[in-house]
Amino acid sequence: MHTAALDPLLIARWQFGITTVYHFWMVPLTLGLGPVVAYFQVRWYRSGDERFYRATKFWGKLYLINFIMGVATGIVQEFQFGLAWSQYSRFVGDIFGAPLAMEALLAFFLESTFLGLWIFGWGRLGPKAHTVVLCMAIGGSVLSAYFIIVANSWMQHPVGVKLVDGHPVMYDVWAVLGNNTAVWAFTHTVFGSLMVGGMFLLGISWYQLWQRRKDGIDTVGADGRAVPGENAEIPGRDVRDHALWLHSLRVGAWVAIVAFALVFVTGDQQGKLMFQQQPMKMAAAEAACDTTTDFSVLSYGAWNAESCHTVRDVIEVPGVLSFLANSNFTTPVKGINELIPEYEKKYGTTASDGSKINYVPLMPVTYWGFRVMITLGGIAAFAALVALWLTRKGTVPRSRPLMLLAVVGILAPFAANTAGWVFTEMGRQPFVVAPNPTGVDGVYLFTQAAVSPNVTAGELLFSLISLGCVYLGLMVVEVALLIKYTRGGVASAIPELGKKPDDTDASGGRSPDDVLAFAY
Repeated sequence: MHTAALDPLLIARWQFGITTVYHFWMVPLTLGLGPVVAYFQVRWYRSGDERFYRATKFWGKLYLINFIMGVATGIVQEFQFGLAWSQYSRFVGDIFGAPLAMEALLAFFLESTFLGLWIFGWGRLGPKAHTVVLCMAIGGSVLSAYFIIVANSWMQHPVGVKLVDGHPVMYDVWAVLGNNTAVWAFTHTVFGSLMVGGMFLLGISWYQLWQRRKDGIDTVGADGRAVPGENAEIPGRDVRDHALWLHSLRVGAWVAIVAFALVFVTGDQQGKLMFQQQPMKMAAAEAACDTTTDFSVLSYGAWNAESCHTVRDVIEVPGVLSFLANSNFTTPVKGINELIPEYEKKYGTTASDGSKINYVPLMPVTYWGFRVMITLGGIAAFAALVALWLTRKGTVPRSRPLMLLAVVGILAPFAANTAGWVFTEMGRQPFVVAPNPTGVDGVYLFTQAAVSPNVTAGELLFSLISLGCVYLGLMVVEVALLIKYTRGGVASAIPELGKKPDDTDASGGRSPDDVLAFAY
């Protein structure tokens, strides 16, 4: 295809979308798995129980693999602002400077420094200090996520600024940091990430317990309860290994269930804010062409602004949409046909190049993204409940299809988080900075006006292909490492099994087989 026929804006959006979605896959696993690793280390520090030591080592290794890949894929995001989105960078620069500087100078330095102390501190730091540095590193990750979400939430709901010569200038940093959109988006993201971490533990632990049964190490007694065994020929395959996986599975299941309940609560609050701040996004999420009180469970039709009248509801629940928006069942929610004239009156009808502005986001993406997010989250929570029931007697069924289902189930909360992110970002279109209905007039930016004016379609296409190949390679590396160390079990994280679990060699130094030793 001739590059002259390509749209630079479209290529720039695809590039940012692909790289950001891939990076986003690292984020929920880091945020969700970190607190679980800290839980295991705290339990080991307080009890001295070796199964918690093993759990810390094993899950800590997988956590570090993901963390390193997250850093590698996140760096590129910064370059894209200057490469493809220079106009956007100029518009938001005065506001983003504070939260992004805090993220880099405070949060990222905090997490990376203390994580380094944790990695190299085995056998060198005292048990208490070693546990504290891990908790500090994980706290830094959470703080880092908050500052990033603050920046993103300002794009969804700009606050704390005034307009100077056509550009927003921040005058109230606390309004930006305390943006209600950021608060609920952050809590929603954290609990969604804990679902990812919980299902990650559940799926891998299920596989390990199934493998022990398949190998004949564990059996089931006459009462149906597990009888853990040992295999001296396989390092780590002992009774404590069974206890590690069973405890990890049940911890993961409970984390996923509780997190889903909190995702539901925070998501409800986040949705109510969206109805107020971005009514078109929520109308598109419902394919609600006309003002209504009903929630659409299933619809079909030509979902676009011109053919909105062709959308037909197959299943709908009366009053639920009003409840989601207003906490009652009777207040009508404005539909697309009523909102379009309001948007056109307030923000214009034509873009800078004379083309007509379409204020309706891509409805199939918003409609199904919203439902995929909710459905997959619910499936993951239900699967966790089933897992708790099936493992109540101390092991998993010896069914290979069930094991495969448990492993594939790891992907459900990943997909739910991704669908929610795509819905949030694409539902904001045609704005890259959405207007605040109660904020300062003029503080918004169309996506079309945000792209770099002097970057050609060919240059953007080259960077899209190049970055796509690099990210594909990184994905292969990460998945291969995770599979390798998962299959290896606890012995892959503690090759020195059989020694006293103080993580030192005979001379008192660090073991050469320490956690993630290949990385340093």
